[in-house]
Amino acid sequence: MSSHTQLNKVSAAGVLIAFGIIYGDIGTSPLYVFNAITKGLTISEALIVGSLSCILWTITLQTTIKYVWKVLQADNKGEGGTFALYALVRRKAKWLVIPAMIGGAALLADGIITPPISITSAIEGLRELKSLHTLPQNIIVSVVLVIISLFFFMQKFGTAFIGKFFGPVMFVWFTMLAILGLTNVSQDWHILKALNPYHAFHFLTTYHYEIAGVKYSGFWLLGAVFLCTTGAEALYSDLGHCGRPNIRISWIYVKICLVLNYFGQGAYLLANRSGTLISSENIEKMGINAFYDLMPAWFIIPGVIIATLAAIIASQAMISGSYTLISEATRLNLWPKMKINFPSDAKGQLYIPGMNTFLYIGCVFVVLYFQSSSNMEAAYGLAIITTMLMTTILFANYLVMKRVNSGLIYLFLIVYIIIESSFFLANMPKFPHGGYATLIIAGLMFGVMYVWFRARKIKNRYVEFVKMEDYIHQLQELSNDMSIPKYATHLVYLTSANNPKEIEHKVMYSILNKKPKRADIYWFIHVDVVDEPYRCDYIVDTIIPNEIIRIEFRLGFRVEQRINLMFRKVVEDMVTNKEVNITSRYVSLQKNKIAGDWQFIVMEKFLSHDNDLPLSDRLIMRFYFMLKKISLSEEKGFGLDSSYVTIEKYPLIVAPVTNLNLRRVEHI
Repeated sequence: MSSHTQLNKVSAAGVLIAFGIIYGDIGTSPLYVFNAITKGLTISEALIVGSLSCILWTITLQTTIKYVWKVLQADNKGEGGTFALYALVRRKAKWLVIPAMIGGAALLADGIITPPISITSAIEGLRELKSLHTLPQNIIVSVVLVIISLFFFMQKFGTAFIGKFFGPVMFVWFTMLAILGLTNVSQDWHILKALNPYHAFHFLTTYHYEIAGVKYSGFWLLGAVFLCTTGAEALYSDLGHCGRPNIRISWIYVKICLVLNYFGQGAYLLANRSGTLISSENIEKMGINAFYDLMPAWFIIPGVIIATLAAIIASQAMISGSYTLISEATRLNLWPKMKINFPSDAKGQLYIPGMNTFLYIGCVFVVLYFQSSSNMEAAYGLAIITTMLMTTILFANYLVMKRVNSGLIYLFLIVYIIIESSFFLANMPKFPHGGYATLIIAGLMFGVMYVWFRARKIKNRYVEFVKMEDYIHQLQELSNDMSIPKYATHLVYLTSANNPKEIEHKVMYSILNKKPKRADIYWFIHVDVVDEPYRCDYIVDTIIPNEIIRIEFRLGFRVEQRINLMFRKVVEDMVTNKEVNITSRYVSLQKNKIAGDWQFIVMEKFLSHDNDLPLSDRLIMRFYFMLKKISLSEEKGFGLDSSYVTIEKYPLIVAPVTNLNLRRVEHI
């Protein structure tokens, strides 16, 4: 039975895994949502009931209906996420790569702010203790930095062992949320009015508040309300770890716990803080914290410990998602090759040192720059709502591909474009207060993806392919030409030609012209990245037995391209099947049945000065080669053994200069 089939069955283990992997981000939202909504405002029934109704129906419309019910249907052989969805629909329209890149870049930017805001919000709960009521912010910042540093340091060792505890810890966390909420709802039963969506609509259209002499409508509080659903995208991104049925079943319990906690916070605020201005002075003086105020004094320390563990698990889910995203983008040729380690045998468990360092620096910057969770809230939301808008566009195209009724597709698009555009607009005031940070990061990420993608398109326009059959005779003659020293028994080239009857002209030039390379067997390897995430098979095309052979690997976008090991396995299978004889052709070695030597030729490009490109293309190509210098080399990217690799550099001339003004003159 395949792992995909197993994941599509509900099981206690699958549900427990879902608790630990899927819901970290959305599960820790109660730590800061109401604090963000009420900051600077006076507590009133209109504010609490209206905003609570918005929270409830945001979770229902955005998380339950869009993601849990609809988007989870778009699984790519059991996998989900922005690039898995793009892989499903990319053949439908070429322009869909743009929303895929924007969505992926924004999700990576979100991964930089999730750990700081979650962990800082948890640690700030220590101030609820009377003895630590005046705990300086710099102490909290130091504690957060220590936790984040240890957290990122541990990434290289993987989470296979401690990951077993994620599910039980998150189950305890959600149960705690429900109990805290239930024990406080009874403080003000008026809070149940929030179940009626009318109060959400009424709040958005009639509620007004004033900050620093400027009047605002309730609509602008949607920017804070949106924080309750920021983790919805993770439900889809981590689909492959748990399976659709397990996510849907576990979500029922998670949603109940979240709603109960939000209602408990609302009831507590109405009963105990009504008429109170939630200013910075009052927060510090009265120790106001909508989440931790639900806890009895004796439970504060256990509560902070559980909250911190939940925040760390939420951060782990986001970091692991970032690694997976970069890995997928690399396979889809949307990101430079990076070193990827596999710290355990667990499916999907990977570690990218370069990305880990980048995320760590980003998280440390966020903590040092914003200091408190209330300041971080101002920067949170813009990036993830951008990802959600892009998912809406990609999913609508998936529905078209599945031939769903066009009326239903337009209804889905209209409803969610309106909802998510409203959230995007309401989040825009955050831009000058820190939102610019995540958008700048997302913009840089998108820039890297766009340059890498666009440069590849520019190069491909000028790649010259020739027919293999036109060169077969020349290769045979070269192989038998004893006047030329033998270069290798087995000579292996990587080719980008999708058509098995074609080969790049540069490959033939390397063999025949640059320096004639005589070999007994010429091997040409092509790697085709397919839309199925874990596909791993190959095709052997024996052009001339024991002389010219082409191997085509068809690898899913989540499969590590360990070409050295895969090629060795292919050769072993061919030898077993007596399809090829790899014994050395040197008489003394052949007599003792010693295998011949192998040599891989990797052709590295450099941008030639002999180009006449438009300015935009010239800039893109320059940035591309700058990225290429700091990215993983071709041989390491394909997992080749460097001791068997020869690097050949050749100039990339994508647009030859044609108007060279040069004339011959007679010697005087």
